[in-house]
Amino acid sequence: MARMTRSESQAKTRADLIATARDLFLADGYAVTSLEKVAEEAGYSKGAVYSNFRNKNELCLEVLQLIHVTKGAEVAEVMSRQAPLEERLTAFENWAERTLGDVGWTTLEFEFIVLARHDPELRAALVSSLGMARGIVAAMLSALVASGEVTLPMSVDDAATSVLSMGVGLGIQRAIDPSISTGIVTRNLRALLTAAGQADLPSQA
Repeated sequence: MARMTRSESQAKTRADLIATARDLFLADGYAVTSLEKVAEEAGYSKGAVYSNFRNKNELCLEVLQLIHVTKGAEVAEVMSRQAPLEERLTAFENWAERTLGDVGWTTLEFEFIVLARHDPELRAALVSSLGMARGIVAAMLSALVASGEVTLPMSVDDAATSVLSMGVGLGIQRAIDPSISTGIVTRNLRALLTAAGQADLPSQA
């Protein structure tokens, strides 16, 4: 195997640190996870952490971005399948049942939001991260509209904000009470996505 270049080695170190931090933040929480612990678990020195990230806040932003991109890609994969829309919505509901309300993810998001309350720079970074997640949803909805499968009763951006808000809100509730069904998200999606050229998609009990 060819030896990695310096840039490749640096990229691998950074990716390893982000992945390790993600696992620790989700398992133990943000506050109690130190950069020393991240370095130790990843098999690097503390100096390697600081050569890639200014501080723990910056590392956590990268972790949240990785989570958002990963979850967004999962939804995009479900909704872009070559299958009837109703089947894709059912698959989306199955994804939501597995994902929304994950205690580690939900708690991490809120720990970080509290930290950002009095930090304008951190809050701006969170706004940017949320905007990226909203953009993934908007791209998915735009593709559905462009395909002629559905029409929307509002702009794509407003619809993306509505869908994201439903997911975030339900995730918070399910983190407290896992018995809450994710079916409400799919029912709201059916209400939002009006089938092109026909009546609304059938609602599911």
